[in-house]
Amino acid sequence: MTVECENHDYNLLKGDKLLAFIRRVFKKWPEFRHDSLKHVARFAPYLPFLSGKPDFTPELKTTITFPDKSNPIVLSAPIILAAGANKTALRVSDYANLGFGGVSVGTATRHFRKGNTHRPRVGFLEEDRAIYNSMGLNNDGVEVIAKRVSAQIASIHKSGMSVGISVAETPGLSSEKEKITDVLESFAIAYPVGDYIEINASCPNTGENRLDLDTQFIEHLFSEIMKYRDSQSIRKAVYAKLSPDFSENQLLATVEVLVRSGVNGVIVGNTFPTKKMGELPMFAKYDELKVLRADGDKGGLSGRPLYLNTYSMTQFVKSRFPQLSVIACGGIDHGEKVFDLMQAGADAVECYSVCAFRWMPAHAMRKELFKALRRANAKRE
Repeated sequence: MTVECENHDYNLLKGDKLLAFIRRVFKKWPEFRHDSLKHVARFAPYLPFLSGKPDFTPELKTTITFPDKSNPIVLSAPIILAAGANKTALRVSDYANLGFGGVSVGTATRHFRKGNTHRPRVGFLEEDRAIYNSMGLNNDGVEVIAKRVSAQIASIHKSGMSVGISVAETPGLSSEKEKITDVLESFAIAYPVGDYIEINASCPNTGENRLDLDTQFIEHLFSEIMKYRDSQSIRKAVYAKLSPDFSENQLLATVEVLVRSGVNGVIVGNTFPTKKMGELPMFAKYDELKVLRADGDKGGLSGRPLYLNTYSMTQFVKSRFPQLSVIACGGIDHGEKVFDLMQAGADAVECYSVCAFRWMPAHAMRKELFKALRRANAKRE
């Protein structure tokens, strides 16, 4: 999938240069850098050089509605913090201080997981502004995460955000029945408390086959999930998170199955398998990456090099399935990109890796998006 679009870039300001200095100082502790966002979110309102607080600019408020009358998703801006940033569901509303309009917490599995025990399990690619990781779905378990979200839901909504819960299959299960039962149990626990639910069907970081590679399994899984959803008194949106390395035929076949099952939307996409990184416009080479797992794998890639692929997937899905909600994810580091993706049919975007490379990125992207929207409105007038 290739389309013409601009990979908008930003000038390095003082904050971006300070962030680059911090990355150099903590070069030997990549996981600390990966996990430090929660501290920035918490203290942003109190530190003058961060100047963080929730933003309620009315022109950026976004409400995603659905043809099947599922509960709408209300965002103070169409910029969502992607799953993987807040794995614990602790202090979710803090992320509004950073300018995010929503948060997807998790990804959660049925029970607590330590994740990948190999170290390191995160690497940074400075020249590409990219991250590769194989965390292995470390999380506190869906029951703990759901309870935390439930206790905070009022404050999350007050901050202008909606919260999604991302759930995935527990690695290590063998039979299809076990896998479906496992995901369905996690879904049933997350469903009552999240504003929407993401099914992570494409995680490349556990050492096991991705679910979204098996169309027949996807059909069985999502038919059970949607059957459960339709039995509930409250109808909430369900999204499937898909891998970004699909061919057009694979993507088309998978989305057709999801549409038949009644899924509300797709998130395109997840991290990109590093084994295929040669397909992306990058400076780094696969052989230069550190091994992140005991089996020699180097995990999944996120960051700026994924954007062109994200745009093409968004346009491809929305042009063929206009009734489907699309959330774009991958390489989004500029408000003009958010605007372009929304023009291509995305309802919102998810991002995370940009937080490692751009100072207060969601606030910066809000300003850029606001300018793009005003420019577009002026042209129409």
